[in-house]
Amino acid sequence: MKRKALRVLKISIRLILVWIAIGLIVPTWTPQIEGKNSISSLRQVMINGTGHEVMIRGVDRRNPVVIFVHGGPGCSEIPYVTKYQDLLEQHFTIVHYDQRGSGKSYHFFEDYSHLSTDVLVDDLLALTDYVEEELGQQKVLLIGHSFGTYIGMKAAAKAPGKYAAYIGIGQVSDHVMSETDSLNFVIDQANRAGNLDDARQAEQLRASILHEKASTPRALIRKYGGAARLIDENLDYYTGFLFHPEYNLLDVIRYVRGVAVSQRPLLEEEAHADLPQIVKKLDIPAYFVMGQYDYMTSVHAAKAYFEELVAPQKQFVVFPKSAHYPQFEEKEAFAKWLVQTWSELTSRGNM
Repeated sequence: MKRKALRVLKISIRLILVWIAIGLIVPTWTPQIEGKNSISSLRQVMINGTGHEVMIRGVDRRNPVVIFVHGGPGCSEIPYVTKYQDLLEQHFTIVHYDQRGSGKSYHFFEDYSHLSTDVLVDDLLALTDYVEEELGQQKVLLIGHSFGTYIGMKAAAKAPGKYAAYIGIGQVSDHVMSETDSLNFVIDQANRAGNLDDARQAEQLRASILHEKASTPRALIRKYGGAARLIDENLDYYTGFLFHPEYNLLDVIRYVRGVAVSQRPLLEEEAHADLPQIVKKLDIPAYFVMGQYDYMTSVHAAKAYFEELVAPQKQFVVFPKSAHYPQFEEKEAFAKWLVQTWSELTSRGNM
């Protein structure tokens, strides 16, 4: 029996090693979209001297173009796409990309010691030029999500002529105000649930948050529904990485390494250089889109920033059932809103 068990163990180990080896080298791709003018591409594009993974999808490449800027930092949103983007692909040509040092754009042995938001802004502007040339369109709609709004707003302020409008989902705002809102939410919810240890743990961070030395633990925000209400975003993320065709196991390693090298310096920059003090004016229409229950980036802080922002046209939109991911949690309502918003933009001559 011992020999048989040992033989089974050896076979199992070999099968696991074979599975890992295959997972590391299996080609990646994005599912094809049927249609004469459809586009579904996933490839590396050289942007400012380094490879960026760029995915472009839509039923008709002649449709208006949307560039999504992912958050994190370092957290590609491509793993979500096949589950939540289908409605948008009917009306827009959607561009997702992994930022420098993130996901499939992380390159082993490349130096990321000088990574900054300004570098990522310049990459986004160069990517925009590439997309406009590739798809033959002069202006695109720029959408940032979470930390991606920090990059997106700086890009829109620096080169407004490239974009028809800016949309910030889960908009970054005053760091201390937002984190304090998140902290108070966690403490309140923990006390209501009788989880006094969570409440005490959070309260101990208050002084550090006020001095820009800490953030409210994201695990606690998730625990009490301040990250997502209608989806399991973590499960969706893991499922996308492991089972969707856009990533293989080597890309998962790239993702983990990218988060390790990028999150700390970029989050420290965001905490000490508040976006409302950097971008006070946009020369294009601006939309802040928030989920009612968002405490990853608080609605209250985003609204305060919105009121101060100068823009030729602006709108503050709240999706009533969502937290930090209204584009996923209420994807039908979000798609309808985006189509209507684009129609209004074109009717006003913003294109």
